[in-house]
Amino acid sequence: MALDGIKNIIFDLGGVILNLSVASTHQAFSQLSGLPLEEIQKRVHHGVYFHQFERGAISPADFRKHLRESLGMQASDAEIDAAWNTMLLDIPKPRLALLEHVKKTHATFLLSNTNAIHLERFNRIVQQTSGVSRIDDYFHKAYFSHHLKMSKPDPEIYEHVLRENHLKAAETIFLDDNLDNLKGAQQTGIRTYHIENPDQIFSLFA
Repeated sequence: MALDGIKNIIFDLGGVILNLSVASTHQAFSQLSGLPLEEIQKRVHHGVYFHQFERGAISPADFRKHLRESLGMQASDAEIDAAWNTMLLDIPKPRLALLEHVKKTHATFLLSNTNAIHLERFNRIVQQTSGVSRIDDYFHKAYFSHHLKMSKPDPEIYEHVLRENHLKAAETIFLDDNLDNLKGAQQTGIRTYHIENPDQIFSLFA
């Protein structure tokens, strides 16, 4: 896909830049709680509290409390955080190098549905990989759902990024692995590109 007329690029994080394995977190919570995997899959990412946490409406302490109640477990804070972060794998150095390259030619932004526990962990992954202390430094600006108190795919979150940076939607492309998130962006006039494998970004910017 050509990037003709594109001046601004908004990247999703998980599944686009950061390698993810949600199944690993489900497995970790199954081991912690003793519940079968099928029950974990129903409860962990589908409770109301999960979406509240992603939108910054509840604290990490509240989130852990809800997880303990939902899964009927007595796990410590550290055990819950470790299980929750198991899904965050790695960010290969070539992807970070690509972000540095694209930042020289385009206005680049990060827009991630995330939470306070994950933010701390993926910044640590970036630091261990490149020595850079924060993922934010690879973009002109980074946006996280729990800071904004809103989340994808609601059109308001894309409109916020456009408005705050004086971007034209027609000159902006959004890359995400989630089709619902792309549909939300399309409602604002932003062009979109579906990432089905993170290494697609290399061919996109070749």
